[in-house]
Amino acid sequence: MSTKDRNILALIPARGGSKGIPRKNVRLIAGRPLIAYSIEHALKSSLIGRVIVSTDDEEIAAAARAAGAEVPFMRPAEFAQDLSPDLDVFRHALQWLRERENYLPEMVVHLRPTGPVRRIELIDDAVRRLAAAPKADALRSVSVPSQTPYKMWRIENGLLKPLLAVPGVKEPHSMPRQMLPEVYWQNGYVDIVRARTVLEKNSMTGDTILPFIVTDHIYELDYEESIPGVEAVLKKLARGEPVSFTQAHRHSV
Repeated sequence: MSTKDRNILALIPARGGSKGIPRKNVRLIAGRPLIAYSIEHALKSSLIGRVIVSTDDEEIAAAARAAGAEVPFMRPAEFAQDLSPDLDVFRHALQWLRERENYLPEMVVHLRPTGPVRRIELIDDAVRRLAAAPKADALRSVSVPSQTPYKMWRIENGLLKPLLAVPGVKEPHSMPRQMLPEVYWQNGYVDIVRARTVLEKNSMTGDTILPFIVTDHIYELDYEESIPGVEAVLKKLARGEPVSFTQAHRHSV
């Protein structure tokens, strides 16, 4: 794969009722609306052939169009609530496009607006990986977490209980990290799902999920305190200055 393909759709969900950072999708970050960055990533991809934003908000829709994305529909309010799952958003978009435009892509690239720092080559690598595995239902980007969940606890009736167990190991929470199963955290950098997985399996992942391991640092905007650090990186990139993408705090206990 080396050219843009309309069978590869980027879908960027951006509702108006964000809580952690109010109106975050149109918040100016390093001088641009936050949503503009994910749209730019999709447009600069050498493989993604169409870029659509799903939103319930007219201001976000206008910002998305100004950044070069399509907004062919407005998302119904029932799919734009605090607890609305991604599946509802993607199913609505795919059904609308199939019914109104007779258009159904093969793959849908999920780019969250909260990730304004991405390398385009990684997005394209992820698309190629799923395209090379036609039997796979989806691809999820993952990273090595800074903490292992085998050393995590929950509180039950006022007492600590291990979160996870390891067969044959009495107390995994007290074992060296190197002796515990390797785990990965889904980081939201880039996820891809086949349209058939959403519409036929009613799922965002299906049963056969490819891993896409990202070793870059994940820059995510969910809270006000994360804005200055992300802005600093975006300003460096805009000036053409080198930025380290090395992931911090890997493999710590």
